[in-house]
Amino acid sequence: MTLEGLADGWVVWSEEREKIVLAYRPDVFDGVGFPAPCLPTIYLTKGRRSRHPGTETRPSDPWVVTLSLEPEVNRSPDEYETRDAATAGAVELAGRFAAGEIDYRAIYQVPREDYFAKLDELTERRG
Repeated sequence: MTLEGLADGWVVWSEEREKIVLAYRPDVFDGVGFPAPCLPTIYLTKGRRSRHPGTETRPSDPWVVTLSLEPEVNRSPDEYETRDAATAGAVELAGRFAAGEIDYRAIYQVPREDYFAKLDELTERRG
């Protein structure tokens, strides 16, 4: 499975054997108007991103797709059995995000109104 059909605004930031990172509008969330950690990012990983550094993945580990809006602010991850299924899931999630179908406000405990306003402007989401 490739990343064909990736929604407008999303770019492949990096791609490795056990990890793909997608970034949303790095031209906007570039660290100038918004802190760099606020770059909406989708991580596709073999096993959980929170595993300890240097820990080897096991064949039985799931493929995990996580939307991150900044450190410690993540949508609940989706798990898949194969990389192909996880890649399709990541592309679908990116499309839903770009279309304004993801309620990113619900992920936050402390709202960032300026950030939300910019995301609303860039996606089709209306508050």
